[in-house]
Amino acid sequence: MIRILLSGATGAMGNVIRNIVDTSDEYEIVAGFADAATEGEGFKIYQNIEDINEKADLIIDFSSKATLGPILKYALDKNLPLVLASTGYDEEDLDAIDTASHEIPIVQAGNFSLGVNVMVYISKLLAELLEGFDIEIVEAHHNKKKDAPSGTANMLFDAVNEGRGGKLQKVYGRSGFTDKRDPNEVGIHSLRAGTISGDHEVIFAGDDELVKISHHAASKKIFALGALKAAKYIIKQKPGLIDINEILNIGE
Repeated sequence: MIRILLSGATGAMGNVIRNIVDTSDEYEIVAGFADAATEGEGFKIYQNIEDINEKADLIIDFSSKATLGPILKYALDKNLPLVLASTGYDEEDLDAIDTASHEIPIVQAGNFSLGVNVMVYISKLLAELLEGFDIEIVEAHHNKKKDAPSGTANMLFDAVNEGRGGKLQKVYGRSGFTDKRDPNEVGIHSLRAGTISGDHEVIFAGDDELVKISHHAASKKIFALGALKAAKYIIKQKPGLIDINEILNIGE
């Protein structure tokens, strides 16, 4: 039985994780961490992560970038592997994650869906093969999502940028009059509406032809299942940053 400390336990993704674990013989949530302390179904939820004394095998985090500092400190103090599924991290956050990974195993990804990570992999190949094609990224999420663009949109940009040798630059939406489109810019466009779980599309536009690759998330369950698969994998690993593609067996 894999014992999980669940960060973001009362959020939308936390509830999805809890529902899956309730019917699983492989996982157990021993404690939670959230904005407010309460009693979960079978485990206690703490407002201060430092108050948690339950024995866990790892931490799964579906909270927000604001809690990264306390989570990293606790994981390092307790020597716990860490699955970071929150988004919106800046360069300073990513540097802190990298530093912590020298002591504990960490997997951090903007999206834990198998389909999305295959899409990221293919987008890099298409960016290499479709030389000279303009690239645009469109993403849509529910109206309660706080960060934009999504972590997945950033993953997709990083992929196409790598495919183009690191020459690309982000442009966040467009308005008014602009000069002729720079062939090295990638427009990233964010939609926030209703209960959309997550839609992403990468558009490769050339002269008189168009190639699109898209992914639609029908529910949040796909992200939770990916995070649990990462949890099962990471507890057997040595300290370091673990690539999500390694866990999902994507690519070489």
